[in-house]
Amino acid sequence: MRNQLSLSKLTADNRQRFMKKMKPNAVAIFQGTEVLPTNGDAVYTNRPGSDILWLSGIEQEKTMVILYPDNPDASAREVLVLLRPNEHLEKWEGHKLRKEEATAISGIQNIQWADSIDALLQVMMHNADTVYLNTNENDRLDGSLLRTDLLFVQKWMQRFPLHHYERSARLVKELRAIKSKEEIAITQQAVDITEKAFRRVLGFVRPGVWEQEIEAEITHEFIRNRAPRHAYDPIIASGDRARVLHYIDNNQECKDGEVILMDFGASFGNYSADLTRSIPVNGKFTKRQKEVYNAVLNAHQYAKSLLKPGTLFPDYVNKTNAEMEKQILKLGLISKAEIKNQDPQNPAYRRYFYHGITHHLGIDVHDVGTRTQAMKEGMLFTIEPGIYIEEEQIGIRIENNYWLTKSGNTDLFKQIPITADEIEACMKRK
Repeated sequence: MRNQLSLSKLTADNRQRFMKKMKPNAVAIFQGTEVLPTNGDAVYTNRPGSDILWLSGIEQEKTMVILYPDNPDASAREVLVLLRPNEHLEKWEGHKLRKEEATAISGIQNIQWADSIDALLQVMMHNADTVYLNTNENDRLDGSLLRTDLLFVQKWMQRFPLHHYERSARLVKELRAIKSKEEIAITQQAVDITEKAFRRVLGFVRPGVWEQEIEAEITHEFIRNRAPRHAYDPIIASGDRARVLHYIDNNQECKDGEVILMDFGASFGNYSADLTRSIPVNGKFTKRQKEVYNAVLNAHQYAKSLLKPGTLFPDYVNKTNAEMEKQILKLGLISKAEIKNQDPQNPAYRRYFYHGITHHLGIDVHDVGTRTQAMKEGMLFTIEPGIYIEEEQIGIRIENNYWLTKSGNTDLFKQIPITADEIEACMKRK
């Protein structure tokens, strides 16, 4: 009950924050996600839209949230729309939320069924001047895909063409980027479960294990700690496979002398953890492996020193990239002459570090938030430098999660081994 009350308060606060940003006499409609087919009559596992989760905490498919703070009918200023439970559906798919259950989770008193919401929505539309519609505006979105959110927008604007329309995504992007203490408390639980899984695999890894066996150990630890799923597809990449940034096959043997790059995180309470560590298969880094590891760690610690409110995102990126160049030069992978003569649009260090160093974290592992303005107190970021060397068949990345505080940042992963010596000591104790 305590967790449910905490969730309902959190989502109620989120709704209030959004409604304060709305224009006068405006209604906001957050449509539910559709259940999409795979092959035949099979469907993808449903995950509600992140904004629906942020506003209501409801995980059931086809859920809608409607906000109309200036509604003359005070009882309909917040409306939650659900699938109507029926005996046939529940025999196939299991229990569907009743109204009182949905209110307990979300704090929304007015619960409507999806098959009867049209009349209420029509009245709201006739009274409102402005309509906020929601679309996916994540900067990393593949814009070539067919999107059901755009189909909903097109349908609604055709039905009510004379209204003034606004993008709710612009407001949500700004609001979701700032994490409250309650959101960080939930994220910390995801982090703590991720730590348990990491310590478990430190005692499990040895020459001859397979990548999917490591993934299975992680998954087992997540489930036994009530984390319902991975925050994203886990990467368990041994040897040269670690150079593939989103390697998820996880189906090869881990051999003596290799380093395993493991990038994984638990999802708990709909919030994500995001950890990366690189560990020696046999429990002991070679001298060269430790040199590369320490170069990545030095870059990580440097980036951490810059991560604070007021830091301009472009400046942060430029400074951390310069530090990566410095570390890669020290490793002898590039020369001063190469740096001097390099193409500024394709610098020499990019052969060995070819991704971003930071992203927002939250309900989505690549969460919404600005990448052009100053960082603000309350934002939650990853730091994840990496060095990938084809000729040495090695990839090393180190990633932690940082919450920006008034004067600096807090490392949510501070209890997790991060230095090469700490990792070796944990593996030796197995």
